[in-house]
Amino acid sequence: MNRFATPWGELALARFPEDPRDQLRAWDASDEYLLRYLAGEELKGIEHPAPVDLSGEVVVVGDRWGALAVALAERRPTQIVDSFLGRSATTANLARNGVAADAVRLLTTRDPVPARIDVLLVRVPKSLALLEDQLHRLAPALHPGTVVVGTGMVTEIHTSTLELFERLVGPTRTSLAVRKARLILATPDPALVRPANPWPHSYPLPEGVGPVSGRTVVNHAGVFCAERLDIGTRFLLEHLPERSGPDRVVDLGCGNGVLGTAAALANPAAEPLFVDESFQAVASAEATFRAALGAERTAGFRVGDGLDGVPSGSADLVLNNPPFHSHQATTDAVAWRMFTGARRVLRPGGELWVVGNRHLGYHVKLRKIFGGCETVAANPKFVILRAVRR
Repeated sequence: MNRFATPWGELALARFPEDPRDQLRAWDASDEYLLRYLAGEELKGIEHPAPVDLSGEVVVVGDRWGALAVALAERRPTQIVDSFLGRSATTANLARNGVAADAVRLLTTRDPVPARIDVLLVRVPKSLALLEDQLHRLAPALHPGTVVVGTGMVTEIHTSTLELFERLVGPTRTSLAVRKARLILATPDPALVRPANPWPHSYPLPEGVGPVSGRTVVNHAGVFCAERLDIGTRFLLEHLPERSGPDRVVDLGCGNGVLGTAAALANPAAEPLFVDESFQAVASAEATFRAALGAERTAGFRVGDGLDGVPSGSADLVLNNPPFHSHQATTDAVAWRMFTGARRVLRPGGELWVVGNRHLGYHVKLRKIFGGCETVAANPKFVILRAVRR
């Protein structure tokens, strides 16, 4: 845990789930830059003589670990995030600093936005599509007096980022870079005519990918591979296990739900559970599943930290294409949690099928956790591994 110095005092902040071995902080220079701007501190290259009035409706979008929302908790802001882990971090960090849980109104990217926004603070996301979707949803709540400030590291703010603010909010300018962070300052234009929101986006799957060939995939903004089928997922689709009977199948880290939908199409008696930490992803998975199988087919849809909360010994098959990037960090911690969670929720004899890049060495982890694993298929880039709960 680290101490975050803000213009209103120091905060103890940590990422979620908290790991004492994790040296990554729950904030960065862009969070510091934005808070200093709001406090009216003198900043290089910005004409800004007074603090921003935070007495109205303050909305914080994309706050990764709650640093902004916790720092502004006395102003009772609304936080909008896509990440279950990010929202959980906010809750934990509020408690860690002795702040009441209801000091911050917690919304997801799937919830209706406030009707009027006086100060809009945007932590620029990695996904330009998610930024586009959120600005479309938020823009009607802005008024000529709304203060709109975006923040991000210089590697995260591109010409396309600024063009989105221009197109969906109004005239936009940027600050000079400070410690490799930059601010985006936009002025709402009430006369602006905005294009239609292109999200969610749908496309048909190609032939040759098993039961889902030709089926429609629905992607909400920010979901991995929203424009095309991921090649790792495609490889696993080509080698899905052939099963029958009342299986409980978990699509772990489901994204748009293609794997779980394929398993449900292949086995009419299967009951899939779609799990992801992204609210956008689980909404996509549900839309993809319903497009293929209709409203009557039974399935579960869960946003959470991996398989936390899923009953032990309740699953027959877990399908997994684990991410090796999590919230801007390259790490195998997510895969470890997914694999250990899968072993817990599988019944004896239940199977975990994993697809991943060959160089990631997932077979080593699976052997440690399950006592062994076998290679189902491999190509020059990917490997599919099968581990059985003994």
